[in-house]
Amino acid sequence: MNKTTHFGFATIPEIEKTERVAKVFTSVATKYDVMNDLMSVGLHRLWKRFAIQVSGVRVGERVLDVAGGSGDLSRQFAKRVGNSGQVLLTDINKAMLRVGRDRLIDDGVNTPVVQCDAENLPFPSNYFNCVSIAFGLRNVTHKDAALREMQRVLKPGGRLLVLEFSKVWKPLEPLYDAYSFKLLPKLGELIAKDADSYRYLAESIRMHPSQEELKRMMEEAGLSRVEYFNLNAGIVALHRGYKI
Repeated sequence: MNKTTHFGFATIPEIEKTERVAKVFTSVATKYDVMNDLMSVGLHRLWKRFAIQVSGVRVGERVLDVAGGSGDLSRQFAKRVGNSGQVLLTDINKAMLRVGRDRLIDDGVNTPVVQCDAENLPFPSNYFNCVSIAFGLRNVTHKDAALREMQRVLKPGGRLLVLEFSKVWKPLEPLYDAYSFKLLPKLGELIAKDADSYRYLAESIRMHPSQEELKRMMEEAGLSRVEYFNLNAGIVALHRGYKI
């Protein structure tokens, strides 16, 4: 019997999800950053800056940016680790990775890029001081497998950061739903010429684990001292856990 998973609100065979997600991000890659600014009114830049601050990354450390897309976090991490450190940008989607690579080159940032699946990271165990995944975990088919992989490649004492849309403060739900399911697809249609992809992205947020559920999943993956920070009334949450 074929296993199923969710693609937004739809239930599909597991084997189809990776391909469907790939089509979404291939479609929106060139407009991804513009749409992020519009969708969040620029707030995504503050959320990412907060993640960098909480990371505690220092000069000389090794950082893995999983599902890093257009390279926003990699660029900031590279500034922190300096010439003696190392930042690797990864993404499963070739189109997104190409955008990220080109932006980093244009900015004079020498960061290697690797196309790979978060569920099967091609890196040695106990290697990175910090691993981050920003707005990518909800698109992974087996989130538990990805969390275990990210824990595996961390050095003891290293930390995992998960920045992701989460469960908004309940009184704001009606307004947030109206924005997500009415305005967001219209923006997608006008700017990225793709309403369906942004409808999926809105649905995928609703299917993502809550703050407490994700905390538990990180603990089950072997991380300790897991905590989270709600940003903008829980629209986004930053989770941080350590490998002991």
